[in-house]
Amino acid sequence: MSNLTASQRLDIIRHKGRPTVRDYIPLIFDDFYEMHGDRYYGDDGAIMGGVCRFKGMPVTVIAQVKGRNLEENKECNFGMPHPEGYRKALRLAKQAEKFRRPVICLVDTSGAFCGVEAEKRGQGEAIAQCIMEFMTLKTPVISIILGEGGSGGAIAMAVCDELAMLENAIYSVISPRGFASILWKDASREREACDIMKITAEDLQRLKVCDYIIAEPAGGAHNDCEQTAENISDYIYEAMQRKLKKGLDELLNERYNKFRIVGEFQENGI
Repeated sequence: MSNLTASQRLDIIRHKGRPTVRDYIPLIFDDFYEMHGDRYYGDDGAIMGGVCRFKGMPVTVIAQVKGRNLEENKECNFGMPHPEGYRKALRLAKQAEKFRRPVICLVDTSGAFCGVEAEKRGQGEAIAQCIMEFMTLKTPVISIILGEGGSGGAIAMAVCDELAMLENAIYSVISPRGFASILWKDASREREACDIMKITAEDLQRLKVCDYIIAEPAGGAHNDCEQTAENISDYIYEAMQRKLKKGLDELLNERYNKFRIVGEFQENGI
């Protein structure tokens, strides 16, 4: 692993050429059939999902979408999902549970959209519902953070049996800019905040939040998208082998305990 600081990794994952799920899905999965809509309000371009095959096995893929230019970002709301996006994700996850398909979540968002329209349509409730339902989903769930994993917008799709992060990805309860805005009332101190928040893959593996770190090519995933996709594919295959051999009760108990140990600490003398 590289010795880059968190703020240097932030530069890498915000590189305009960094691959998105639109690059990875065709390289990793076969016969992807996208599904749309939440059956309540509408479709959300910030979350795409559907059924496909992974090495011949039927799976459901749910992915957060980012764009590389202004037009693409407008279509996907700059990677910030609305509540209908999370309800679409949950609809597909429940469908996967019904047909016993494993779920692969690809996470890449600075956070859920916090506009008035999203709040009116129940943004908080949609995220909470995802967290609750994914915790007891009766099928294996593998989540991979590709770039930014920001706040509840990422957590809604990161309740899983195994959480992996690309080497330069970050995962945090709030974005570095939001952290700086709240703590110092100065959003320009974003990079300083990033370096003290303990949000890199190595930090989170040490804190038992992240289970596996997926290597990236030198300089970042944008330098070799195909190699990065191959590394992700290798991880998914190994994770599926570990999880598919487990019984349902064992799988759910391990998922529960995975989150129970997050935040454990000891006080000196106790």
